[in-house]
Amino acid sequence: MGELPFFRAHTALHPDHLWIWEKAVYVDENQRTWLPVTIEIESSLQVLMRQEDVPLGDPVCPSQLGPYLLPVMWQLYPGRRYRGSDSSFWRIVYHIEASFGDTEDMLLEQMPDPEYE
Repeated sequence: MGELPFFRAHTALHPDHLWIWEKAVYVDENQRTWLPVTIEIESSLQVLMRQEDVPLGDPVCPSQLGPYLLPVMWQLYPGRRYRGSDSSFWRIVYHIEASFGDTEDMLLEQMPDPEYE
């Protein structure tokens, strides 16, 4: 029987910024592309950001996106979280880089607005 490939994951460095480039494609400060998958669970919103190389088209202005569930820009903040351009905070649940397949995944969870708690 053939051997299964060995899979290891390790913690990756978080991007400082993520900017929307086109719908469903973000770009970080190193010109790496990230694809978001939005997950709505009851009253919580999560987004799985997968770093994957994709060809980039022309950038879009936020006004060209129409209604969009996610912030158009994310900035890394202290305490393992991001702040969105809409002032929302997102906790980094995990961020791993797998040595098998060179994939990188980062799961973010929207934090409750302290004004409404």
